Amino acid sequence: MKENYDDIINLPHHTSRQFQRMPLAERAAQFSPFAALTGYDAVIRETARQNETLYEPDSTQDEYPDENFFELP
Repeated sequence: MKENYDDIINLPHHTSRQFQRMPLAERAAQFSPFAALTGYDAVIRETARQNETLYEPDSTQDEYPDENFFELP
């Protein structure tokens, strides 16, 4: 039994007589990820900016929470 592709593995690579070879930069762009969500990052940043609140303790709160605040259970 023949191994996979033994009949074609050493054949010369096809080159078109009609079309020039595509430059590598254009070829890379052709296979770049599809940007289906164009502008999505900007919308997220703007939403975050609009909803950003600064923490300002009132007079009854300490400026910083106690050291146990950051401990995990």
